[in-house]
Amino acid sequence: MVRGKVVTWSFVGLVAAGYLLGLYWSSEPDRFDVKAQAQAAIAADNLPGDVTGTTMTSTVIHIADTLLDKPGGFLSNDVAPPSVFLDNMPAWEFGNLELLRDTTLVMRNELSRSQSQSSEDRDLKEAQPLFNVDRRSWVMPRAESEYQRGINHLKAYRARLSKTGPDKAEFYARADNLRELLRLVEKRLGSYSQRLAASVGQESLDLPEDGQIHDKVSTSWWKLDDVFYEARGYSWGLLHVLKAAEVDFEPILKNKHAMVSLRQIIRELESTQQTVWSPMILNGSGFGFLANHSLVMANYVSRANAAVTDLQELLDKG
Repeated sequence: MVRGKVVTWSFVGLVAAGYLLGLYWSSEPDRFDVKAQAQAAIAADNLPGDVTGTTMTSTVIHIADTLLDKPGGFLSNDVAPPSVFLDNMPAWEFGNLELLRDTTLVMRNELSRSQSQSSEDRDLKEAQPLFNVDRRSWVMPRAESEYQRGINHLKAYRARLSKTGPDKAEFYARADNLRELLRLVEKRLGSYSQRLAASVGQESLDLPEDGQIHDKVSTSWWKLDDVFYEARGYSWGLLHVLKAAEVDFEPILKNKHAMVSLRQIIRELESTQQTVWSPMILNGSGFGFLANHSLVMANYVSRANAAVTDLQELLDKG
């Protein structure tokens, strides 16, 4: 009898400890000052602080570091309790990972090249594919190890930005290059907006060949929180990348009279990071009794997406 009680209470204690640990691991990282973080990073590496591109590169590095070093580390590929039972933080991680993949792709193909026939930067060429490793891979290759290799190549690229001679890396802060990043952002935000709005079901805008709307598209009740936190994670990363762009692209943004539009996007993205006080993501409908967190997020994401479109027009015509 005594032994049975000991086993029972030990089991209850383990479950309680796992629950509390899961709550701690599910806490989202705080926002950071991109300028201060970049200055601290390049000072630690004894690099000059006035080189164009170091702020954005340092920000991308810090976002990737955060994925690996936050409480609990990288959880998406864990196969043991309690992290195997968590889904909000892995969804948040995936949103950030999508942002990293988009940004490093633009850095590789656009920002580091003067024209389409220019050679690729050797470190970005290595870094970008590494962030495309499946986030659920936990062995051969292990996702964290591959992402860390990508971070190391980004650090090598950042160090070469301040060099002279044939080994120097380049960062071309031009309007057309920023537009390429914004085009990818526009597609991501548009997709998130649709998926979030589908929490209450909506008629599909993708018409079949007969031109008739047949069904409503609705996000599964079991996936609502995953979509919410994925969009929240992407918005967290994008918020910092655009703040870095405000620094590195400052002359272009001022010349195009586009600084206000960029700050409008940042302001909407900051709204997506407000504290979620509810213990779960609710899915109320219309003006019902319960809130619909997905629709609130969709509102901020849609407004940010509209501002991205306006910013692209200014960069084209300003």
